[in-house]
Amino acid sequence: MQRDIKLSDSWKTRLAEEFAQPYMAELRAFLKAEMAAGKAIFPKPGEWFNALNSTPFEAVKVVVLGQDPYPTPGHAHGLCFSVQPDVKPPKSLVNIYKELQDDIGINNSSGYLQPWATQGVLLLNNVLTVESGQPASHAGRGWERFTDRIVQLLNDERDNLVFILWGSHAQKKGASIDTNKHLILKSPHPSPLSAYRGFFGSKPFSQINAHLQQLDQNEINWQL
Repeated sequence: MQRDIKLSDSWKTRLAEEFAQPYMAELRAFLKAEMAAGKAIFPKPGEWFNALNSTPFEAVKVVVLGQDPYPTPGHAHGLCFSVQPDVKPPKSLVNIYKELQDDIGINNSSGYLQPWATQGVLLLNNVLTVESGQPASHAGRGWERFTDRIVQLLNDERDNLVFILWGSHAQKKGASIDTNKHLILKSPHPSPLSAYRGFFGSKPFSQINAHLQQLDQNEINWQL
């Protein structure tokens, strides 16, 4: 897969051994077969690693762990919770924006989160591809192990990162993160099913910027 997809050097070096694992060859074969069968896979191949290419390893300040890409045509572009420009923000992102406004007074309308990624917010899904119209259709194919390795590298080789764990899936994935090295912010998922159980009022955005201030790092400009 590494031969087919362009990946930034900062991640390519660290993930070279992972790409060489047999499970990645199996994942690559699965994705090729799905596309050869005429199935629409989102995001497009050039955007499978958009999260990594948008936020180099050394530039990561914040890690947001999502689940899998949007299965709706024209939505996914490789960043969790983000949609393509001019696409109406989905319901979970609408709730994220409600909390953003309540927390620090910023009102966003665009669902395109690329500017967050370029400031050091790694918007990483657990699974990086999906079949059109079939949520979680690529779960259990190997992406989870790959993204587990990304989280492990960040945990082991970086210090003072902020990990945002929204919902049980993200919290399970982040269970091994060293709380002595990193700030962990947990809450229910921002989906309409759970946002009122503690996501609203959790104030993650002000906590992130306060943490970055303490480290004498530039705060994230959440305004889009």
